[in-house]
Amino acid sequence: MSLEAQRAHILTGQMYNDLTGELVAARQRAVLLTNAYNDSFGAPQAQREALLRDLLDHVGPGAHFEPTFRCEFGYNISVGAGFYANFDAVMLDGARITIGDNVLLGPRVSIYTSNHAIDPDERVAGACYARPVTIGDSVWIGGGVTINPGVTIGDGAIVGSGAVVTRDVPARVIAAGNPARVLREITERDATGWRPDAL
Repeated sequence: MSLEAQRAHILTGQMYNDLTGELVAARQRAVLLTNAYNDSFGAPQAQREALLRDLLDHVGPGAHFEPTFRCEFGYNISVGAGFYANFDAVMLDGARITIGDNVLLGPRVSIYTSNHAIDPDERVAGACYARPVTIGDSVWIGGGVTINPGVTIGDGAIVGSGAVVTRDVPARVIAAGNPARVLREITERDATGWRPDAL
């Protein structure tokens, strides 16, 4: 089966064989491209974004990953304008990872769409499945957060450091913990009136 046919099959959420030659080669390509991107740190932004566009499905203007960034395939990842990931971001993108505009990831954030089979014989044989992850606009994900398959995080949400996100997080809330739970809503009272020209 071609890589395109396997990608289409994986995106339907059905079990797939993680050990096929085409998927192994796609992972190797992603390693080479992420190495090139990580090694380009300090180069002009346009050059770095061009490297990201070779790797990812969509890259908004001003998108930036601090080294090191790792992903499984890259071709299922879309990041919006003003996206910023601090160091050691990891994205397993068997299914789609869609990230909105002005999203901030703290250090060592991991986003997983892929999961192995529960049955040990199937797992050893390479059986996997994947569920998409969607992160809205203006979201802040704290350091060390793990986001699990199938999760949606709403616009303007904050996920506290070290959280393990196992279910959807609504818009404009603060969530934290393991498993992550909503602590409170973000309201107008959280606005301090600060502006960039205040300094």
